[in-house]
Amino acid sequence: MDYSIYIADEYTMCRFGAKLMQSICNAENAKGTTIYLNGDLGAGKTTLTRGMIQSLGYQGNVKSPTYTLVEEYHLAQKNIYHFDLYRLSDPEELEFMGIRDYFNQDSICLIEWSEKGNGFLQEADLIINIDYFDDARQIHIMSQNSHGEQIIQQLKHT
Repeated sequence: MDYSIYIADEYTMCRFGAKLMQSICNAENAKGTTIYLNGDLGAGKTTLTRGMIQSLGYQGNVKSPTYTLVEEYHLAQKNIYHFDLYRLSDPEELEFMGIRDYFNQDSICLIEWSEKGNGFLQEADLIINIDYFDDARQIHIMSQNSHGEQIIQQLKHT
């Protein structure tokens, strides 16, 4: 199942992130949620993530984890882990950092540059592609399993 939307600006991207987070929370899953975020540098992956995290009441700065590999947000509803694997030189580094411990029923894992972690990441529930479209962005979301389909169904009805 797929879902596409045109995003005109940063504000709309954050609002869409909030809508996506609401859909994730409404489509509960016993194993948590894993989302791969694809797009060129500056496409809006971290902006979308900011909208998602702030919609759960987080008031702090949401920044790209390019240099830290992962930013952790421990919120009342969920633990959110935002990964950026852009600078990862060897996917085996993920095993050394205990990557598998992040994937549990209380977590939402948002992973940028997931292809750099092949073989060490949990399979995605959703894959989100963000592409430049003139001065705006085109978001295309693809479900990868039944949980991903539930999220898209919720998204279509919010």
